[in-house]
Amino acid sequence: MQKITNEQEFRDRIAGDRLTIAVFKTTWCKDCHFIDPFIGEVEAAYADRLAMVEIDRDDMPDLCGELNILGIPSFIAFRQGRELVRFVSKLRKTREEIEQFLDRAVEVSGAIAG
Repeated sequence: MQKITNEQEFRDRIAGDRLTIAVFKTTWCKDCHFIDPFIGEVEAAYADRLAMVEIDRDDMPDLCGELNILGIPSFIAFRQGRELVRFVSKLRKTREEIEQFLDRAVEVSGAIAG
């Protein structure tokens, strides 16, 4: 997953017509580390339908404040610069829950394109 390190790069990535999932994490978050063993496989499985990028919340606090990122990891789907859906909860996220969110993001993105 490509790591985004500045706001302009983030805005450029989400502005495109391709569905982009921004994953907000930090280095100290245990629940963020929980998804590390499988998130690469999930990303590969969805590579034909979306792109995933990683943002460290501690590296971009202003952006995360603007987007109201409180809990981590947080997943937000963007397309053409617009937020479509987000997956945020205070509970640890399982692979199945993340895949369900990605399926929903693809569905919402497809409905907008249609």
